[in-house]
Amino acid sequence: MHTLKLIKTNAFLLAIGLCLSVPPTHAQAVQVATGLPSNPATQLTLEQAEQLALKNNPRISVQQLLALAQHQSLRETRSRWMPQLDGNITGVDANQASRISSGMLTSSQLLQHAGLGVELDQLITDFGRTHNLVASAKLQERADIANATATEQQILLATDYAFYNVLESQATLDIANQAVATRQQIADQIAALTKNKLKSDLDLSFADVNLSQAKLLQLDSQSNLQAAMNGLTAILGSDQQTQYRLIDPQLADATLALPTNDAESLVTRAMSQRPDLQSLQLAQQSAILYAHAQRDQLLPSLNALGIVGATPVGAATYYTPNWYGAIGVNVNIPIFNGFRFTAEYNEAKLIAQAAGERSRDLHNNIARDVRSAWLQSNTAYQKVSVSQELLKEADMGLQLAQTRYQLGLSSIVELSQAQLQQTGAAISNANARYEFAFSLATLRFQTGDRP
Repeated sequence: MHTLKLIKTNAFLLAIGLCLSVPPTHAQAVQVATGLPSNPATQLTLEQAEQLALKNNPRISVQQLLALAQHQSLRETRSRWMPQLDGNITGVDANQASRISSGMLTSSQLLQHAGLGVELDQLITDFGRTHNLVASAKLQERADIANATATEQQILLATDYAFYNVLESQATLDIANQAVATRQQIADQIAALTKNKLKSDLDLSFADVNLSQAKLLQLDSQSNLQAAMNGLTAILGSDQQTQYRLIDPQLADATLALPTNDAESLVTRAMSQRPDLQSLQLAQQSAILYAHAQRDQLLPSLNALGIVGATPVGAATYYTPNWYGAIGVNVNIPIFNGFRFTAEYNEAKLIAQAAGERSRDLHNNIARDVRSAWLQSNTAYQKVSVSQELLKEADMGLQLAQTRYQLGLSSIVELSQAQLQQTGAAISNANARYEFAFSLATLRFQTGDRP
C-alpha cells in the first residue's frame, strides 16, 4: 500500500515537473543585442563606436591641437633664416646739435627732425645653430604627430573595452533575468506542493533562497550594466546619459584562434610599429639636436645689415640730401656671459640623455606588455572552449537534477546546487568569450596593429 502511494506521488510530481521551464540554452543565455528594454536605444556597432570615439573624444582633439601648435613652433624657428625687415617713423624735438644724454652715449647729433625708413637684418650664418634648431623642431613635430596617433590607438582600445564591457554586463543581466524567471516558477510550484503536503517546508525554504540569490544577481547586473553604459558614453565623448543597443560582433568558431604562436615575432613587430615608442625616439633625436644648437651658441654669427630712409623735415637745415642709407656686415662673437651658454648646453644634453632613457624604458615595457598580452590571449582562448564544455555539462546536470527531484530521488539541495552551477557556468561562458575578444584587441594595440 505504501509502495502504491509512493508511485502515485511520484507520478504526480513528474506531471508537475513537466511544467517546469527548460533551463536556458547557451544561445539564450548570451543573447546580448537586446539593449535596455524599458528605454528606446540607439543601435551601435563596434566600428561605429570606434568612429564616434575618434571624432568626439576630447583627448583626440588635444593631441591634434598640440601637433598643430608644434608646426607653428617650427615656422617660428625657421623664420630665423628669413630677412628681418622693420619700418620706423621717427619724430625728434631736440636741443639742436646735442650729443650726450643721461644714461647713454651717442656719437651722432640729436637734431630736430621727422623721418621714416626701413631696416634689414639678414642672417648669413651662425655656423649650424639655426639649422639644428629647425631640425629639432621638425623632429618634435613628427613626435607630436606620432603621439597623436598613439592617443588615437589608446582611445580605440578603451572604446573596445567599454563596448565589450557593456555586452558582457548585458549578457550577465540576461542570464540573471532567466534565472529569476526559472527559479520563480520553481518556487511557486514547490509552494503549491508544500501547501498540499507533498513537499516539506525545507524544500520551499531552499527554493526561496535560490530565488533571492537570483534576484540579488539581477540587481547587481542591472547596476553593472548601467555603469558600463555610462563608461561607454563617456569614451564616446558625450556627457549625456545615452542608452545604446549594441550589435554583438559574435565571434565565429573559425576566428577563435590566436594570430600567431610566436610571441617574439609580435615583439619585433611592436618595436617597429608602436607610435608611442616612435614618438619618444623622435623626441630623443629632437633633444639631441637642440643640445647641439645650444652648444653652437658659443660660435660667432654673421649678419648682413641694411638701412634706408628719408628725413623730409628738419634735416635739410644741416645737410643734403634729405635721405640716408647704409649697408654693412656684423660679426657677433660671444666672449663671456657668466658661463650661461655652457650651462644651457649641459642642461640640454642631460635632457637628451633622459629622453634616451625614457625611450629605452618604454622599449623594455613594450616587450613585456606584448608577451603578457599574448599570454592572456592564449589563456582566454583556452577558457572559451573550457567554459563552453562547462556550460554544456552544467545544462545537462541541471536537467538531470530536475528530473531526479521530480521523481523524489534527490533532495532540494542537489537541485539548488545544480541551479547555481548552471548560472555560474553560463556567466563564465559569456565572460570568457568577451574576455577573449578584448584580449585580441589588447594584443593588436600592444603590437601597434591598430589602424
